[in-house]
Amino acid sequence: MWTRKEVKEQGKMAFKANYWKSVIVAFIISILLGGGAGVSSYTGSLNTTMNANQNNSVSDEMYELSDEFDSISDDVQDEILDTYDIDEDIAETAGELSEGAAKGAMAGAIIAGVIIFFVIFIIVFAIVMAINAFILNPLFVGGTRFFTKNLDEPAVISNLGYAFDNNYKNIALTMFFRDLYIMLWTLLFIIPGIVKSYEYRMIPYLLAEDPTMTKDQAFAISKEMMTGNKWNAFVLDLSFIGWYLLGMITLGIVDIFYVSPYKKSTDAALYRKLLMIRSYSYDAQTPVYTENYAQAPVYTENNTQYYSQETNNTDES
Repeated sequence: MWTRKEVKEQGKMAFKANYWKSVIVAFIISILLGGGAGVSSYTGSLNTTMNANQNNSVSDEMYELSDEFDSISDDVQDEILDTYDIDEDIAETAGELSEGAAKGAMAGAIIAGVIIFFVIFIIVFAIVMAINAFILNPLFVGGTRFFTKNLDEPAVISNLGYAFDNNYKNIALTMFFRDLYIMLWTLLFIIPGIVKSYEYRMIPYLLAEDPTMTKDQAFAISKEMMTGNKWNAFVLDLSFIGWYLLGMITLGIVDIFYVSPYKKSTDAALYRKLLMIRSYSYDAQTPVYTENYAQAPVYTENNTQYYSQETNNTDES
């Protein structure tokens, strides 16, 4: 088993032995991985005015027809009033239609705005994912290689570019699926996304030491390594909260010059420790790591052994 004190002490000693390079690499990784539609409305109204002027000269001889004329006049007036009422109804209906058209135009503009927003979001998201997949993730794998190698010897900053020169496409593809799976699990529920992030935690370290490892192999081995260790790794991360608070108080100065390289070196020490205390294989013939092994076989497939680290084996006399 492993303890927080053990891996933190190993990480601290390693980064202090190669202090400035560790600070620079950690700073680069931290910086790169940190971290109208117009609406127009149309309103119209329909107003109809009818005026009727009547000039009636009633002669004596037509007087007897006055009653009948009055009756006809009343009927005409009623017809005019009825027509006026109809026009008012038409005007009211036209106003409602105009208001409905305005609301429809507004709704259409909102829908168009939402569509445009999502199109822009998808484009920006695709660009960010592409940058992350083809540039940032390979740099992160190079950073993990730096801190892993730094556990044994002073590593060099050029390790940051390791992934670009060693099976780059495979590393980029595997890391892309790692991020994609974590994101999809996080969209379902937050906690499963966190669990999966710990389950896939060792993938960049595995790729940093064996860039020929396939996606399925990297996922399977990382899952194997983190089985029974996810909670302890989570508690290990929590143990740095005090340091993070101190970094916030000092406006990031402590974080840059101490906490970040310390944490990344500790993560590398955890990876190395997990390799040393367990056997990761797809069959029972893979040797278990002991002190007699200079290179710890990570897994065996098709009679080929893949090793966890590159160290020089010195025979004891």
